Amino acid sequence: MQIAFSQINSALGDIKGNAEKIMLEIQRAADLRADLIVFPEFALLGYLPEDLLDQHQYIRNCEKQLQSLARKIPANIHVLLGMPTFSKNGRLHNSAVHFSKGKVRKYCHKTLFPNYDVFDEARYFEPGDPKKNILRIKGKRILVTICEDLWLFHPRYKDRYPNIYKEINKKDIDYVVNLSGSPYTKVKMQSRLKMLQEANQYFKKPLLYVNLVGAQDSLIFDGRSMALDKQAKILTQSMAFQEDFNMVNFETGEAGKRHHINIKDTYAEIHKALVLGVRDFIHKNSFAKVHLGLSGGIDSALVACLAVDALGAANVHCLAMPSQFNVPESLDLARVLCKNLGCSLQVIPIDDYYKSFSKNLSDAFEVKDFSLMHENLQSRIRGLILMAYSNAHPSMLLSTGNKSELAVGYATLYGDMNGGLAPIGDLLKTEVYALSRWYNQDHELIPQRIIDRPPSAELRHDQRDQDSLPDYHVLDKMVEDYICKDKKPRGEYKDWFLKQVKNSEFKRRQAPPTLKISERAFGRGRRYPIALK
Repeated sequence: MQIAFSQINSALGDIKGNAEKIMLEIQRAADLRADLIVFPEFALLGYLPEDLLDQHQYIRNCEKQLQSLARKIPANIHVLLGMPTFSKNGRLHNSAVHFSKGKVRKYCHKTLFPNYDVFDEARYFEPGDPKKNILRIKGKRILVTICEDLWLFHPRYKDRYPNIYKEINKKDIDYVVNLSGSPYTKVKMQSRLKMLQEANQYFKKPLLYVNLVGAQDSLIFDGRSMALDKQAKILTQSMAFQEDFNMVNFETGEAGKRHHINIKDTYAEIHKALVLGVRDFIHKNSFAKVHLGLSGGIDSALVACLAVDALGAANVHCLAMPSQFNVPESLDLARVLCKNLGCSLQVIPIDDYYKSFSKNLSDAFEVKDFSLMHENLQSRIRGLILMAYSNAHPSMLLSTGNKSELAVGYATLYGDMNGGLAPIGDLLKTEVYALSRWYNQDHELIPQRIIDRPPSAELRHDQRDQDSLPDYHVLDKMVEDYICKDKKPRGEYKDWFLKQVKNSEFKRRQAPPTLKISERAFGRGRRYPIALK
């Protein structure tokens, strides 16, 4: 039995466009004489739909396109497609739909719903019965599972879920197929392999895992669909972070061959994830161009590199906005970086704006000495200029803040936090340095001086980040422990750190979306109150 599987980049809500892409892949599989083609979870609607599911016209449109696909497909192929469907009691199912020869043959429904991190599927869906999720195609019995339905086999989740397959006789199935919408994190591939191997060991059957690729808002889907034989040997794995079509024959062991990113090459992987995240966020929001404030510091330098890789140099515009507190080297480094990247740079000095605001507001508020008000004025003037550029041109502003500084509020609300997307908002400062060095491994793209010099907001004379913050290695360890692992921080800065995290929640609630690459990013996956004693 020849099985094709296609990890596609679905656009959320573009049901007709997704259906057209699906039809092309079905025809491709039929031309290659595949007996079955499998698509990922929610491939027809797109994922993560959230409260879009409450607008039932989307589900009705999915059903309409499903019927159209069933009528159009070649007579010699079966299709298994992920989409939402209506349940008998008026709620919804997360379903895998089997159709062939002009007819819908069977609806298989997801049973387990993740209710943690970014997920709250129990809000929308009615569970199915896994005993009813067995298809018969060309004499083979295929157990259909959807994403979380297999995660019960991961040791980390063994106490969270019951064994929903205990009433299924393993002798009654030949293959296990999983349609998935599993988002990327830095450690997800290891967890995913462990889950699939444990599931494979339980069923002792060949297993096909088909995952989404692409990005939706903060989430990045890495694809890497794979087929495992009954000994849990990977027969083939689809490409990472890009659409891919693949095939497998479990009887013969024949499968497509792919060249993969080495999963041990952490920063090559993070780079591909963030580039995909930026590209899809911009394009799926109907923008083509982006801009950012380029300070001559490492954070904005890295964002500029990612933006150019995602969209091309012609679609990235940088603005340098020096003041009396910026050393001349900062502007020089910004110019060198833009020359290296091939993107445009516009210089708009802010001293005149700053002097006017500073004098008028100092008089109005009776502020005699230089203070935090004066520092943040500079950042907010820059934010105003950057947003004015957005109004003057069809361009989305990228925010350049990192996770370490967002954690403790070392950022200016309505200033450097302005933007439509924060590409590195889930990177610790030490990871920012590491990814910047990765960029320079073959040649000096980011001027080495940007990496080497002490980081500074340059909002007052001779300012350094470490005047206000612990060393970044110390800070990042606390952020990683507390935010990602729910472990209390230790050391001399722990009380200061906990206070800063709590008192900065109001800022983070107003921050732009962050591309999620860690197990817990700021935003949807970390739901903390703002007012907290």
